[in-house]
Amino acid sequence: MALRKKLSGLWAAIGATLLAGMASAQTTEIRGELPIIGAPEPGGIAFQRAVTDGALDIRALDNFLLWIAGGITLFVLCLMLWSAWKHNAKANPEPATFTHNTRIEVAWTIVPLLILVIIGAFSLPVLFRQQTIPEADVVVKATGYQWYWGYEYPEEGISYDSFMLNEDELADYGYSRDEYLLATDTAVVVPTGQTIVVQVTAADVIHSWTIPAFGVKQDGVPGRLAELHFAVNEGEEGIYFGQCSELCGAAHAYMPITVFAVTPEEYEAWLAGEAAQFASLDGARAPQYIELAAAE
Repeated sequence: MALRKKLSGLWAAIGATLLAGMASAQTTEIRGELPIIGAPEPGGIAFQRAVTDGALDIRALDNFLLWIAGGITLFVLCLMLWSAWKHNAKANPEPATFTHNTRIEVAWTIVPLLILVIIGAFSLPVLFRQQTIPEADVVVKATGYQWYWGYEYPEEGISYDSFMLNEDELADYGYSRDEYLLATDTAVVVPTGQTIVVQVTAADVIHSWTIPAFGVKQDGVPGRLAELHFAVNEGEEGIYFGQCSELCGAAHAYMPITVFAVTPEEYEAWLAGEAAQFASLDGARAPQYIELAAAE
């Protein structure tokens, strides 16, 4: 958050322009009021719309590093052009015989070190915020299988699996052809404005649970339990897509992730089993779950 404040003045004009264009290009409607926000854009080269503090931090850090890398590239290019013009054979028929320049050697040692210190001063706080798991309002366990995802809400005693929809199933769930390879028959349901902790593991090989709009990515390793956290900002109710991001076998490309970010009231209604569909989804199916106790 401190990083964003430091850089806000520098990126305000650029960010406003890019965000307006990305939002109009990436946001479509599904059956009603709840928009598809977190989805890839054909031909897109920018980040998806950021809806968590973590994702905003990542975007700010990326822009900051882009300016540093661009400045270094421009400096080196200018130095090469100057050297080619100033020290070619025509301009210097008698080549110099010196082999060392102490001041230059000190400079090219100290300056890169200072640049790395500056980069570390901005990037390490972002990393620490990502890796420090806060107390959760909602805990979800995501288990990767070949090739689908299984979800549990251990504090609520519910569980269900999530499979990619075939093309002929998309319309039945309220999706269009554009959501093929993205949409699943069930989704992770989370409330906005609350801290979500996702425990990630796998049952067979290494998988990876990733939602670009949330700025989260965590490998699921068999026999181990890793964690990530996010909080979708209030007012960002919508549908978000992700993918398994660790090569896990022949059907790796066919285990997408779908998240419904809904209001806290809708989330509580779903937990109580009273929401066959979300009001803001206008008919899109709420994930059906089974009681863990009954399953056991």
